[in-house]
Parts: sequence; C-alpha cells; structure tokens
Amino acid sequence: MSTYRSLNGHGEPRATWLYEQSNVLNVSKQGRIASIVGGAMLTTSGINNVTKHPIRSLLRLIAGGYLLYRGMSGNCPISAYAGRRMSDRHNSTVNVRAKFIVDKPRDEVYNFWRRLENLPHFMRHLASITEHDDYHSHWIVKGPGGIGTLEWDAEIIKDEEGALIGWRSAPGSNIATAGKVTFSDALGGGTEIEVVIAYRPPAGYVGTGLAWLLNSAFHRMVEKDVMRFKHYVETGEITA
Repeated sequence: MSTYRSLNGHGEPRATWLYEQSNVLNVSKQGRIASIVGGAMLTTSGINNVTKHPIRSLLRLIAGGYLLYRGMSGNCPISAYAGRRMSDRHNSTVNVRAKFIVDKPRDEVYNFWRRLENLPHFMRHLASITEHDDYHSHWIVKGPGGIGTLEWDAEIIKDEEGALIGWRSAPGSNIATAGKVTFSDALGGGTEIEVVIAYRPPAGYVGTGLAWLLNSAFHRMVEKDVMRFKHYVETGEITA
C-alpha cells in the first residue's frame, strides 16, 4: 500500500509499539488455562475478603484481572515487552486490491467515487458514510451478518481530479484504515480502475468482540463490494 502525503502535512498513520505488542500472541494454551484459573481464584478471593482486608483484596483483584486478560487474550504485556511471542502475531491487516475496466467515461466514474456517500450504495460492508466537508467524513463499517460495527473519522489525503483519490482514518481514530482508487483511460474505451483498501484492527483488539474484522468472511465481503462497483456504476443496479 502506498504511503501518501497528507493534505494537512501528516503522513499515513503508523502503528505504535504499544499497538503492535497488544496484538501479539505470546502465551501458550496451557499458560492461558492456568492464567484463567488463577485469575478467577484471585478475583473471587479479592471480592470475598474486600471488607476484612481491603488493601490485600485490591491487590488480588488487580492481579486476578491481569491474569484473566492474559488467559482470555493470549497476550502477556510483560512478555511482549521482553520480546517474547508465539509463532506469529494477530496480524493480517485486511488488504483488498482489484483492477477492472468500467464502461463509463473517466470523469464520470471519478466524480461518482469522489462523493464518498455513494460508496455504501454498492459496498455492503459500509453501513454509512457521512461527509462533513470536501475532505472529512465519518465511516461506519459492519461485519458479516451484522455481527458488529466499527466507526471512525476519515480524511481525503490525496485528490487528483479524474485520476486518484486517497483516504485514511483520521489521526487518533481507533482503527488504522486507508485506501486509494486510481482512474485511467482504458484501451478501447472506458475507464481502468485500480482499488486498494486496507483495514487494520484497533490496538488491543485481541480478546475483544472485533475479531470479525480479520475474519475471512469480512475479507471476502470487502472484495465482493469492490467488484460490485463495476456493475453498479454501469447499470445502477445492485448485484446479489
């Protein structure tokens, strides 16, 4: 995915060290089970003795909560700081790339895509896009089967009329996402379009309800949405 120069001087968002380490799997299956059992015992003990030994109970609740997180997520921040990990991280940014020809003039296709509020008409993973001005918008994405939603503010970071549109999640958003679409005259007429879209889950998504973001079904959903554009812009109809 290309690195863009933002209209406001900022580059494409970079993942921080904390973001990277929060998504690392570094606890074995046995370690996760032991952490859950130990965390549950400490938490129960802390709750039962909070009136008799408040300080000791507080420490047990903190330790129990940490162990429960460690067991349920498979991520140990202490081990991550020491550089330990299992075979791989919870990576897999959703990357979708497609190239196709649309039987429409380049300016018409560009103008349709440049109005971002048009995208949810054919992209089913987009619940809505609300444009605040020419460069800033609010996006809501939904998972396969409506199992979850995620929203953020986005900004257009590169705009070459009739040729290219690039966007990304705004700095400070809880998700790193970016995309670009290029338009060029196709041999024999029409417009050749190349689309690149990437979604990276928010920091600390391990063990949360956002696992659908990296689900293969969501990846296929985005791919189909991109290819659905050709049919929609040529006919005005939405394919199944």
